[in-house]
Amino acid sequence: MHPIQFAESRPDHPAIIMAGSGETVSYRALDEAANRLAHWLRAQGLKDGDAFGVLMQNNARYHEVYWASQRAGTVLVPISTHLTASEIAYILSDSDAKLLITTPKFDAIVADLPVASADLPALTFGAGGEEALAAMPAHPIADQSVGRVMLYSSGTTGRPKGILPAPPEDPDVKAPSPLMGLATMGFGIKADGSARYLSPAPLYHAAPLGWSSAIHRLGGTVVIMEKFDPEDALAAIEKYRINCSQWVPTHFVRMLKLPADARSQYDLSSHECAIHAAAPCPADIKRAMIAWWGPIIFEYYAGSEGNGMTLCSSADWVTHQGSVGRAILGIIHVCDDDGNEMPVGKEGVIFFESPYPFQYHKDDAKTKEATHPKGWTTLGDIGKLDSDGFLYLTDRRSNMIISGGVNIYPQEVENLLVSHDKVMDAAVIGAPCPEMGEQVVAVVQPVSMDDAGDALQAELTGYLSGVLGRLKMPRIFDFRAALPREANGKLYKRKLKDEYQQAARQEG
Repeated sequence: MHPIQFAESRPDHPAIIMAGSGETVSYRALDEAANRLAHWLRAQGLKDGDAFGVLMQNNARYHEVYWASQRAGTVLVPISTHLTASEIAYILSDSDAKLLITTPKFDAIVADLPVASADLPALTFGAGGEEALAAMPAHPIADQSVGRVMLYSSGTTGRPKGILPAPPEDPDVKAPSPLMGLATMGFGIKADGSARYLSPAPLYHAAPLGWSSAIHRLGGTVVIMEKFDPEDALAAIEKYRINCSQWVPTHFVRMLKLPADARSQYDLSSHECAIHAAAPCPADIKRAMIAWWGPIIFEYYAGSEGNGMTLCSSADWVTHQGSVGRAILGIIHVCDDDGNEMPVGKEGVIFFESPYPFQYHKDDAKTKEATHPKGWTTLGDIGKLDSDGFLYLTDRRSNMIISGGVNIYPQEVENLLVSHDKVMDAAVIGAPCPEMGEQVVAVVQPVSMDDAGDALQAELTGYLSGVLGRLKMPRIFDFRAALPREANGKLYKRKLKDEYQQAARQEG
């Protein structure tokens, strides 16, 4: 199935609704806009396989651009709106982008791009872009082919890595997406056009763009939040009678921290399926969400690399608390640092044996680093399997702290901290220490900065001390109004580590 079909069979059915403004785009309008933009891409000289960058906030144009690229056979490169000019220029250059599509919101940062990137042709919605497209035909281009999306990893530990899928074997423009099968068979989302899907996260991320486009292939309605707000999300579920949605654990934390009267005033009875992924979810948070929303919560573990996936229903999670489920794509292998497989219950690097190997764009070294001698591939996470085949994540290998020769994974400490009533968010990192090599530092965002200080530090120390061993206890608490976290839930620990490393160099 494909939106082209619904433009013919249900032209007036809403394909897109912006949650805040109520702006609505029908399937007919989506189809015509995508065709006009596909013609415009051809007019700019873009051929099958050519790339272009998209730097836009959540808006109704994003899916018009996506579906235009899907028809033109081009490679759409979504760019995070939180990047600096130099980071954006790196992605544009690395992806060989031939033009940039943006909005006036990013005029200042686009103006700061280095010359090579600044000279790219641009289409700016809200500043002449609509007029340029209005001159294009609304019928399909003559040489339609299936486009691809080239995603860049979040770059939490260094330069982002580009992941370019192989060209589709089926040249038919109506080629299906694998997510459609998972949506219908795994999550129970109906394929009759009745899906009303809430997308609270930025569309430049893999999951929001992938799942919302899958809903379009099923003929449903995608309700897009311009920006996430915990109470606004609940209000959107009630207002638009949302029946399916996709989240990250940070969203759950923020909704759970709402006052009880705010949480209880909205009618969530239409909500049948809530999917979450992208980051580990603390067990206390997951338990509280199931208690609140019921057994409608599904979790999966996967990456933009597409090399494997696990799935965990609410029922499975209750009997295997802390798990991200069993493999539904690929075979999981847990290995030590030498590549030897670990027995059940022992932690190691998680590899997927998969029919879908991947390569990082223009980076053979990073591809080799992520590949086991047997051809299995890893996303860089540490975890273990139980005797039932359920996977449990410990942390990312790159986040490991080595203090006094002991390996410490900070995710355990972070999960405990965010479960405290006075903590909104937390990051645990290793900072340089002359004696121990590294010392454990907890960077904490309190629910209220009025609580920040010695009293809260003492309270959190007492809260952790009954659970954590002495070596895992934070030696420093650093209270901040916000952490460098992406809207998809990923934390830029690299920025925090760089701060502490720079401070240590200055002190030394």
